[in-house]
Amino acid sequence: MIHTHQIVIVGAGTAGITVAAQLRKKDSKLDIVIIDPATTHYYQPAWTLVGAGTFDYEKTARPMASLIPKGVKWLKEFVTSFQPEANTIQLRNEATIKYEFLVVCPGIQLDLDGIEGLKETMGKNNVCSNYVNSNYTWEVLQKFKGGNALFTQPATPIKCGGAPQKIMYLADDYFQKQNIKDKTNVVFATPGSVIFGVADFAKTLMEVVDRKNINLKFFHKLVKIDGPNKMAYYEITIPDDSEKSVEYNHIDAVNVQELGPKSIAIPFDMLHLAPPQSAPDFIKNSPLSHQEGAKKGWLNVDHATLQHKQYSNIYGLGDCAALPTAKTGAAVRKQAPVVVQQILNSLQNTTTELTYKGYSSCPLVTGYGKMVLAEFGYNNVRMSDPIISKFIDTSKESYSMWVLKKYGLPFLYWQLMLKGKI
Repeated sequence: MIHTHQIVIVGAGTAGITVAAQLRKKDSKLDIVIIDPATTHYYQPAWTLVGAGTFDYEKTARPMASLIPKGVKWLKEFVTSFQPEANTIQLRNEATIKYEFLVVCPGIQLDLDGIEGLKETMGKNNVCSNYVNSNYTWEVLQKFKGGNALFTQPATPIKCGGAPQKIMYLADDYFQKQNIKDKTNVVFATPGSVIFGVADFAKTLMEVVDRKNINLKFFHKLVKIDGPNKMAYYEITIPDDSEKSVEYNHIDAVNVQELGPKSIAIPFDMLHLAPPQSAPDFIKNSPLSHQEGAKKGWLNVDHATLQHKQYSNIYGLGDCAALPTAKTGAAVRKQAPVVVQQILNSLQNTTTELTYKGYSSCPLVTGYGKMVLAEFGYNNVRMSDPIISKFIDTSKESYSMWVLKKYGLPFLYWQLMLKGKI
């Protein structure tokens, strides 16, 4: 059976609901359907705080049915494939959905099979992740008595790229409060070459690293985890001709084991990581994704208009899109109005120009009661809010930014963003 709708949105996450709500506010007569099988919607930015024992996990969840904008239809189903030449998509229940416009924003998936041993040890052996179970992270922190506290991330793109280090700074504060900091080696191992890509914010973060005496390990690609024996294995990816450093704030007590010219193992007493991530399989295996190159598998859209590069009535945004900026809810807040305006231009034959400049924001929590608000766009250009910047330098740690993170942003999310008001 074929069902036809004017605008079909795949994904009822931050992007899908925001776009639907904004479209309905612009024109209440639009025929819009959202397709998503999930029955619960999560405010994931708070999971960092949950992992540090300063936010209630239950408050990050709301029933999906309560968030679908009034007048928008919701199909609680899985998408299995796209037929863009026919303007149709197939659902798992074998229904066919035909569309005039398609908005693709199903988010990102965790690939626990992407690192050897990860799937088998996740959620036990003191291997935790706020991306998977932030309550277990808090449990691990509370039981930690000293040794190597290893924080790490994969070589793939991930949602909220700053999250793996936010929990590290909070954990370090917690160790201080528990009087076990002097028994603890805090290590951050990253495949990247810097702590953060925007210079102003990186400067502040390096000051935090120095204050907390954190051991940074750059060009470290995690390849294997042995949970029972508490060992993390890394490949060192620094080019032979690079003049950059592989390590900062060396700590002998970490006891790194050299396995080969570019292969090491780091023992851990707790390990927090962001798992490898990718676009959902039904995006990766579709004609809508990049078919080759570094962006293979990610949704192929124009960086400015968010219009699909091959199919003009398809738009994409959010974590699954191949956009050279951080994958965050703040990015979606700037992307959604662009998609909405592009669709309205086509429907109303107007030419209102609105483009996306790569804006994203990373609220970098640096401890309990401290936060740096990193806002930036394409090419890592700083894009701090001009109004907020009149009152505070958001590249510095402040309590007011912590209040924004813990109380202000959740309110803005639930009450304004998902209702299409911002």
